[in-house]
Amino acid sequence: MVNNIKSLIHKIQRNEITEYIIYLKLAGLSGNHKNAEILRRIGNQELAHYNYWKAKTSIEVKPDRFRVFRTVLMAKLLGLSFVLKLMEKREGTGSGIYRKIAAVYPETLRFAEEEAIHEKELLDMLDEEVLQYVGSIVLGLNDALVELTGALAGFTLALGNNRLISLAGLVTGIAAAFSMAASDYLSSKAEGNTQAKKSAFYTGTAYLVTVILLILPFLLLSSKFISLAITLSTAVLIIFFFNFYIATARNLNFRARFTEMTIISLGVASLSFLMGFFLKKLIGVDV
Repeated sequence: MVNNIKSLIHKIQRNEITEYIIYLKLAGLSGNHKNAEILRRIGNQELAHYNYWKAKTSIEVKPDRFRVFRTVLMAKLLGLSFVLKLMEKREGTGSGIYRKIAAVYPETLRFAEEEAIHEKELLDMLDEEVLQYVGSIVLGLNDALVELTGALAGFTLALGNNRLISLAGLVTGIAAAFSMAASDYLSSKAEGNTQAKKSAFYTGTAYLVTVILLILPFLLLSSKFISLAITLSTAVLIIFFFNFYIATARNLNFRARFTEMTIISLGVASLSFLMGFFLKKLIGVDV
């Protein structure tokens, strides 16, 4: 029991000094002065917790440098909101650990309360621009996945080689991206949205990026069936990572969203693949 407590305290001590460094670095990345101050204050509380345990153990524990690097990198690539949401979930775990050892160290109940306060403060900070336009991103991403996977599946059987498939896919995809952005702009403006241009930008950009990723295998490879297999796998990966991001940042059901989008995208691709085969036979086109 004593050894278990010592091991747990060592783990807590390392976690506290690691999160102290993480919060200070995230404060430096935050463009919001108020949020940066909150992050620094939370970081200083983590340092106080670390110093408490250091006085108990008389051991200097080094931070988890890889975790610091990984967290800061994710904040730069995926945004501060996503990382803070992940940390908010971890804070809940930290609060639970402190309550478990309160029987041995009653004063740690205060630490548990501070961790719970951290959770609320982090939740209040989740207001990045990209999350304000999730609907626009979903619109562009979902339409591109459904329409282009279907189109590329149909083109794979209807057309003879990857050059023709790539050309047809690019023309279809780029035209659809501009069309989708224009439609989103007009729709948002009609609804009185003062940020209609930004909404259209996010919709069009999400669509265009998805188009490029899906067509890339046809541009790089010679086998159209291998290219299609990679494209469909890429579509599933895009659906996975995007839904993981949104589900984490918005506290939504990841499994349900991922399953639904995957079934729709692959279902449309399968139907289009068959349609391409039958239309090729019916019309008698061989290019």
